[in-house]
Amino acid sequence: MSEGTERVTLREQVGTIQWNFWIANSIELMERLAFFGVRAVLPLYMIRDSGGALGLSYAEKGAIYMVWALLQCLIPMVSGGYTESYGYRKSMYVAFVLNIAGYLTMAASGGFWTMMMAGCLVGTGTAIFKPPVQGAVAKSLHEGNSGLGFGIFYWIVNIGGFFGPMIAVAMRGTDEAPTWDHVFYGAAIVTAINFLPAMFLFKEPELDPAAKQKRPMEVFKDTMKILWKDQPMLRFLLVVSGFWFMFMQLWDLMPNFIDEWVDTRDIGAFLSALPFDGLTEKYLEGGAAKADLLINIDALTILLLVMPISWLLGRFKMMTVMVVGMSIAVVGFVGTGMTPVGWACAFMIFVFAIGEIICSPKFSEYIGMTAPKDKKALYMGYANIPFAIGWAVGNGVSGPLYDKYSSISRITREHLVDVSGWSQGLVDYFDPDGLLASLFQGDLMAAALKADPDAVRYLWDSYDPWIIWIILGAVGVLSLDGMWLNYRRSQKRARLVGSAPGTGAEER
Repeated sequence: MSEGTERVTLREQVGTIQWNFWIANSIELMERLAFFGVRAVLPLYMIRDSGGALGLSYAEKGAIYMVWALLQCLIPMVSGGYTESYGYRKSMYVAFVLNIAGYLTMAASGGFWTMMMAGCLVGTGTAIFKPPVQGAVAKSLHEGNSGLGFGIFYWIVNIGGFFGPMIAVAMRGTDEAPTWDHVFYGAAIVTAINFLPAMFLFKEPELDPAAKQKRPMEVFKDTMKILWKDQPMLRFLLVVSGFWFMFMQLWDLMPNFIDEWVDTRDIGAFLSALPFDGLTEKYLEGGAAKADLLINIDALTILLLVMPISWLLGRFKMMTVMVVGMSIAVVGFVGTGMTPVGWACAFMIFVFAIGEIICSPKFSEYIGMTAPKDKKALYMGYANIPFAIGWAVGNGVSGPLYDKYSSISRITREHLVDVSGWSQGLVDYFDPDGLLASLFQGDLMAAALKADPDAVRYLWDSYDPWIIWIILGAVGVLSLDGMWLNYRRSQKRARLVGSAPGTGAEER
């Protein structure tokens, strides 16, 4: 617990928050509503080959997400500098136009390259959007209310993060009646609405007069120079990248894993028993809960608990809180992929969400509060470096890993064709007429397996598809250890010289 910190009531802290903070949060809410709605259904839309979906391979999906991640997370390193130079509101306008174009391209997508283009548009638009909104939030807060303020910001993000997927999962329909394009058109409309508060309610934060006179290449050079000079912050960002390598796969890969391996009929039965005639049916397929619905437990948990937890943890050192939260998130992440039982999987997503609630707002607060006062947007752009490395490399690696260790189509072919002593029950189920050619129709087999949970459980017990989550989780653990060791070493060096180097971030 920080020394000399007095407990301030929640009402007093809220009363000190500036008006522009709430406008920035409302714009963030709408942007996240569109973004998370689309992201919730995309993993299934890209992989399934029926019901109007694209039928891409896991490697192709991973390649799209990898490029998307690099654009979305690296561009803010530079675009934050342009925001400080040319204006917060102008940056928002450019972001809205690019995101709308991306969502409309998704609606018209017919394959890998059009989806790659759509991902690039949305990734670039989101990258340009982040620094002005996060920078405006940081400039609206001070050290006395920053913990609560970033907790509120994270809570607002997850209002969109919860309701966006809930709407999208219902709007996408089923394989029998697919309406994927409704999700993408809806996201474009929601994004367009954001022009109104940006134009008429958002107050432009004060810009650096010197920065406004700089040319674009000067802004780029200065942006890179500032980051390179702040070695403590640079080391922190690089080390923590391994955690985000693991972290992002809950959204990019876990929906596919649940769709193939987890028996969610128990959750489907619970939803069917609820007194909401007609509504719950939109969240079911064949009596089982939709995979993308389960992932939304994360957003629901954050929505309910982020505010009280953020307030309770506001008196503790940021680095300590981050380490605790990341440790819990690792346990939840690995546990989610270690069970084929619906309710057990749902509980571990809840555990992951608790860890996320603890560590993610503190990560943003750590960057925002240790940044120089006149470079808030710039440093919030730097905060995307771990996401860029972790998200991009994670998708580049996880797609091939999933094909090798966890793809139900590959495992079924291996079992039926390559392994001696075939399971007669499976052979009879998939090939009653003796037509071995049908064995290589992987997605058809996967669909048939989904209708036979006993066959899925047999393959689960025999081939251990969960091993991929051990591999990804190990990267997160190594990153967490490295971050803590680097912090302790920096603390020791700071005590020896009497003050922390760089921005002083390591004191926190």
